[in-house]
Amino acid sequence: MWDYERKLMYPVKIKNPNPALAKMVIAQYGGPDGELGASLRYLSQRFTMPDSVTKGLLTDIGTEELAHLEMVGALVNQLTRGTNAKCVKESGFADYFINHSTGVYPANSNGSPFNAMAIAVSGDPITDLNEDLAAEQKARATYDNILRLSDDPDVNDVIKFLRAREIAHYQRFGEALRRVEEKLTDNNKFYMNK
Repeated sequence: MWDYERKLMYPVKIKNPNPALAKMVIAQYGGPDGELGASLRYLSQRFTMPDSVTKGLLTDIGTEELAHLEMVGALVNQLTRGTNAKCVKESGFADYFINHSTGVYPANSNGSPFNAMAIAVSGDPITDLNEDLAAEQKARATYDNILRLSDDPDVNDVIKFLRAREIAHYQRFGEALRRVEEKLTDNNKFYMNK
């Protein structure tokens, strides 16, 4: 179903390792509002969408979220490369380092592992699309928070790209919600998945 291109969707070229910043960025890898949860949410929700257009949209955005996951993983990897024990201790990265060294592991910024409970799938298209709108805003807010705390222009460049894509996804989900509401509530009929 998917074609994989062996390059990142947007280049990640971090000059200065910074484990403290990696600890923040990891939230978008495996945190509750991160890219792993988004990709799994959309790729799971697509099955109960009422038309091929909306199913296709969820497939497309879910696939793009996998590309974002890869970019966030590259950010974390490059921010932690070549770190030594002193740097790990001073940066606040020690708790993560103890369990994962500099491996990229799906966790939030506190080190709690990814939990599938962050994936909302109700089977109701209107409910799920509203969840998707909220999810994109939560991801955007997390990227905004990273930008508030980061002073690395290389990291900020990538984060700004990812943030812009969250906004684009929000707009697409809004369009899909309007289309689905119109389709499912046509003539005030009660709707139900068939």
